Amino acid sequence: MEYLATVFFALAVAHTFAVRRFAAWSHRFPAGSVQESLLHFLAETEVVFGLWAAALFLGIAVLRGSLHEATAYVEGLNFTEPKFVLVIMVIAATRPVVRFAEVLIAGASRAVPGPPSLAFYVAALSLGPLLGSLITEPAAMTLLALLLKERYFDRGISRGLAYATLGLLFVNVSIGGTLTHFAAPPVLMVASRWHWDAGFMLTHFGWRAAAACVTSTLLTVAWFRRELSAVPFETGAAQPVPPWLTAVHLAFLGMVVVFAHHPDVFFGVFVLFLGLVTATRAHQDPLKLREGLLVGFFLAGLVTLGSLQGYWLKPLIQSLGGNALFFGTTALTAITDNAALTYLGTLVEGLPEPLRYALVAGAVTGGGLTVIANAPNPAGIGILQGARVFGQDGISPLGLLRGALFPTAVAMVFLWLLR
Repeated sequence: MEYLATVFFALAVAHTFAVRRFAAWSHRFPAGSVQESLLHFLAETEVVFGLWAAALFLGIAVLRGSLHEATAYVEGLNFTEPKFVLVIMVIAATRPVVRFAEVLIAGASRAVPGPPSLAFYVAALSLGPLLGSLITEPAAMTLLALLLKERYFDRGISRGLAYATLGLLFVNVSIGGTLTHFAAPPVLMVASRWHWDAGFMLTHFGWRAAAACVTSTLLTVAWFRRELSAVPFETGAAQPVPPWLTAVHLAFLGMVVVFAHHPDVFFGVFVLFLGLVTATRAHQDPLKLREGLLVGFFLAGLVTLGSLQGYWLKPLIQSLGGNALFFGTTALTAITDNAALTYLGTLVEGLPEPLRYALVAGAVTGGGLTVIANAPNPAGIGILQGARVFGQDGISPLGLLRGALFPTAVAMVFLWLLR
């Protein structure tokens, strides 16, 4: 069963990098035809891992000769994270929360010299990801992706700047959640078992992550300064949101974060939230339920396929020293979820503290390289996929990888080389 899961996992990774090819093929057939619809379906990044997870389910049923065996495997998995990302993404993408985040970032941008479009970019991508340490990384990713799409990706920027911004966003969100012990998925997997509290995270990871976010953003701004300064910055008349409604939305967001490990509770909170949105529809935009469901489906597929990869990942982690573990984990994160890697590290008895740091630092450093590297990444892809700059074919996985290389290198310097 493990070998079958590895084969399907490898096929899913390859499929992720081939989605643009499927999208291009779909244009060769008449709109609405079976061929066009099927290829377009295969070109949806968020569908990939769920599709191959379904293939694994059927494969287990055939291998074991029993549908009960396949069902028992799926029911034995923990899908709390996909459920949490679905709920937090929908709440964070509502008009009151987005407008509140926009006001905060706009206020911070006033302290940054330069044209408004450049200053907002600096504040959004250096300070915005650090908010993930309080409201969780999926919520920070959702908010920033929405703001960046409205203010930059849909305003005629070049593809070079678009992919540089995409990579910077993903890397900074991955490391920006490490100021606390409850916000970043790879940290969450180890914090209680290794007794890492907020003080430990702030002194060992937090200040390094903050410095890396600011440095990467400023260097990116220096490279694209002329183009960023020319981006139109008229935001239009923002639809007003009553302050009390914003406060209630933030309270719901906080309750979901507090009960993040209790899906039955936070789903109950979510149902109450949906009632509030219905009652206040005059102050709401359409909920991003489709995007949230697709991202949750993606992550559920990743859990289904990734849970059977421990037989080769765990011995690999055990065999590596400090430098090899950090750089190896950074690279491995590109082809598997970073939270899965750190979870496997907790299964290694007696792992020394320096190696624990190397494992988690490598996991968060490589979290922006691909869509599957970090749990919040599919949320960003789901929102930015339709941006005008990426055209009909959507976001290129190779373009994301290239855009993430520079901020990943900066994160390596601060989180490992300057220890």
